[in-house]
Amino acid sequence: MSSHARSGPVAGFIRGVNGLSTLAGVVAASMIVLAVLITCQMIWVRFVLNQSTVWQTEMVIYLMVAATLVGLPYVQRLRGHVNVDLVPMVLSPGGRRLLAWIVAIGVLAVAGIISFYGAEFWYVAWKRGWKSETVWEVRLWIPYLAVPVGFILLALQYLADLLALATGADKPFGLDDSSGL
Repeated sequence: MSSHARSGPVAGFIRGVNGLSTLAGVVAASMIVLAVLITCQMIWVRFVLNQSTVWQTEMVIYLMVAATLVGLPYVQRLRGHVNVDLVPMVLSPGGRRLLAWIVAIGVLAVAGIISFYGAEFWYVAWKRGWKSETVWEVRLWIPYLAVPVGFILLALQYLADLLALATGADKPFGLDDSSGL
């Protein structure tokens, strides 16, 4: 990595986005832990106390979906998404770089579209005061917010990945130029 790639505004942006993605990962993990605790409480209330539950199932569902969406940038930061390593490994370094750019730009486009329509859907739910059709009557803008937040953060992480690739701070698919089959 060149000294230019380690300092300057681009490197600062990359570090900032990586930090934000890590924070999103912590929030997502916390949501999962909270969902597990609520599930345990629900089991206790239903089967030990023999009482009905009102909000627990719905809350666990919303937390797990939100954790999945908010955790997207952290998984990308760690390169934990499912991928096919064989294709980049058989390509030349130039082909690998081109494929990395195509994939990242494609994901940025999809994440941008989902962010836009997710934000629009969230706004409509908020503006119209939509509530779930359950006894708990959750204001739906709250769980719907996870869609634009998660995909905006994912887009930022992919943008940081592209900048890291462009500045030489990162290699395409994490593979050295000499890597391959």
